[in-house]
Amino acid sequence: MTADRPTEGVDRPMSPEELSLEQAWEILQSPDAVLIDVRTIAEWTFVGVPDLGSLGKQVRLVEWSTFPAGEQNAAFLTEATEGLTAEQPIVVLCRSGARSQAAGQAMINAGFTQAYNVTAGFEGPLGPDSQRSGGWKSKLPWQQS
Repeated sequence: MTADRPTEGVDRPMSPEELSLEQAWEILQSPDAVLIDVRTIAEWTFVGVPDLGSLGKQVRLVEWSTFPAGEQNAAFLTEATEGLTAEQPIVVLCRSGARSQAAGQAMINAGFTQAYNVTAGFEGPLGPDSQRSGGWKSKLPWQQS
């Protein structure tokens, strides 16, 4: 990890702030903001990925848990935060908000002060029809990979 770490005694959040899709997109307008998609390679391949082309950016794709084993990626923090500073806004996304919450928490614990979780995730919550909707894929730019 190459981030500058805050010194002892510096206040930092206890957990990642929860964001709506609109709030996430607004934060990503900032030139130094980063989007990290923590889903698996299978999800990126078969479901799609966020498209930040209109912002002149690319999403960072870093598995929180590996596919197909489902084990936590031991190199997650190193891979996800390479080249970032502790103060950079980091927006974290998964399928429906749970893995990204855990990944954001790991970043907070490592000293990153602006880690955010996209609550709806890429696909959104499971509805009464057993389909997911209301996530990034429903409302913001994405592409099939």
